[in-house]
Amino acid sequence: ERSGPERLLSSYRLVFEMLRELSGKADTMQKAAIGRIAAHLITLRRMSLSVAGMLAKGEDPSLEATVVKDLGAVFEQEIPNIAHQILERNGRGEDYLRVLDMLTMIAPSFSLRGGTREILRGIIARGLGLR
Repeated sequence: ERSGPERLLSSYRLVFEMLRELSGKADTMQKAAIGRIAAHLITLRRMSLSVAGMLAKGEDPSLEATVVKDLGAVFEQEIPNIAHQILERNGRGEDYLRVLDMLTMIAPSFSLRGGTREILRGIIARGLGLR
């Protein structure tokens, strides 16, 4: 539950719309921001697949899944903020603005699904023997 694809895909539509808005006209800062988003998406996807692989082998991926959930929620909550930073609202397409507004409103809830950040970090600390 904690490391499922929704940890990566809740904000994916906004990434798609950002790419569409920037297509062929992104400056260096915008390209760097999109590159960081892509790197995070790829890394989180690989981590999620690793958890699925552990489950398939009958292993217990509780700690790993919790890490994916925590990192994924933070990442997803950052995407609307990044969009606000690198793209002005003026002159943007209706689809982009609709998705941006919706995700800006619901992004705070992403850290509540599957456990709050404090609970997740407690589980991680215990799993690492720090608590």
